[in-house]
Amino acid sequence: MHNRGPEQQQRGHVLLIAGDVAVRRRTVQVAPSANLAALGVVPASMLLNSDIPSDTTYLDGARDPNTVLMRLRTAAATPGPLLVYLSGRLTVDRRGNRLHLALPGTTAGTVRYTGLPWEWLGLELRGRPPGLTTVLLDLAADKAAWPLLREYGSLPASPSAEVYGVVSPPGFSGGGNSVSGYTRHWIEQLRRSTRRPANLHLHALTVGSAALPPGALVLPTARELAATAAPAPNPSSALPQEVSRPTAEAGFRRHGPPGPPGPSAPAIPSSASDEDLSTRTLPVRRKEPAREPHPVAAVAVRVPDSPPGPDPRPHIHSLAMAGRHLEAATLAQTWEQYVLKTFGYASREATEWEEIRADLARMAGNFRLATHLWTSAGRARLSRQDADAPEVKAAAAGALYCWTQLKDPAAALDAGTELILLLDRLPSLDPRHLRLARQRLEFLHQAPSRR
Repeated sequence: MHNRGPEQQQRGHVLLIAGDVAVRRRTVQVAPSANLAALGVVPASMLLNSDIPSDTTYLDGARDPNTVLMRLRTAAATPGPLLVYLSGRLTVDRRGNRLHLALPGTTAGTVRYTGLPWEWLGLELRGRPPGLTTVLLDLAADKAAWPLLREYGSLPASPSAEVYGVVSPPGFSGGGNSVSGYTRHWIEQLRRSTRRPANLHLHALTVGSAALPPGALVLPTARELAATAAPAPNPSSALPQEVSRPTAEAGFRRHGPPGPPGPSAPAIPSSASDEDLSTRTLPVRRKEPAREPHPVAAVAVRVPDSPPGPDPRPHIHSLAMAGRHLEAATLAQTWEQYVLKTFGYASREATEWEEIRADLARMAGNFRLATHLWTSAGRARLSRQDADAPEVKAAAAGALYCWTQLKDPAAALDAGTELILLLDRLPSLDPRHLRLARQRLEFLHQAPSRR
């Protein structure tokens, strides 16, 4: 960046907005204040990817949407780069069927008067020059807003703005009053990089490493990536010929047409002893040294908005086998978004892609994410298949195996309850595994917290 005189320098702006806390069954899903506090210690130059002078505005606890509007209008008038971060709960004005960012104090009956209409964001940003505006989102949709988001398939802000982030569905358990997974990993990736990555690259690294809730809406979507990307070569044309062999797809089980193949779940060895599944010895797979990720844009733009042609799964599997786990996870999650939009969240195809992501997480050594994904896939299959179906048992076995690899007590405790509920519904499961899993969960509940 060229240094210019003070009279010529433009100013940048960072606007951080905390909406209402997203709560489910008295459990906090998204804590906006915690997210703003974490972002507040990151230098504005890193947030904006610019060294020009800048201002930062925090809006935490604002109850009047007009107050937020005035701050947004002031930020939009900034001549330099602008970052707008929004965190909280998305809801709907049921009378007008419009999306709103709920502010503290917003209720179902007061949304029209106390929430921030989502279109206000686009209206204020639409006059800004392209390339200077970034909107970063870490939101959770409530039960009223989620069907509308599924209908839209996206959450646009303004044609002149780059929009990155995640909107979590209403059914996930949440992370308490701590920093949300997407925001936390976005900050970690920013600090970890020797050079500040481009926004798309930073977002892709974050999505690949954060344990996002299954079915979360990731922005930009596959449709938006395909619309803005230049034509890319056929991914299968650049792959080695051997990836088409069965041995090159050992981790991805073949299903018959028309559905895509799912992963093969890591089975619990029949010779496993009680010690293998106990709380005293939890073997962890040795991870290969992380490799420098390739430009993620080259991966993301290969996702079309029309019915997929060449099967992307051999390419994804080859990336994972080569140790390029972030690229594999990002590409798989982008294709999952396409499948969710095309076939629906309750479809067989969606479950199979969730299983693919679970196996990729296992291959990368991310056993916490793998456990959650395998458990979620097992519940989805159990909702439409018999309890003794091979696919149901394979998902449960995958979840149980990955859970035994979790050495962090907090992570194991977090994933254990849902896992036990799944295992308890499988009468053909080896009773020894269920007994040992319950013993471990009881031990984790009784053990003192380790800090």
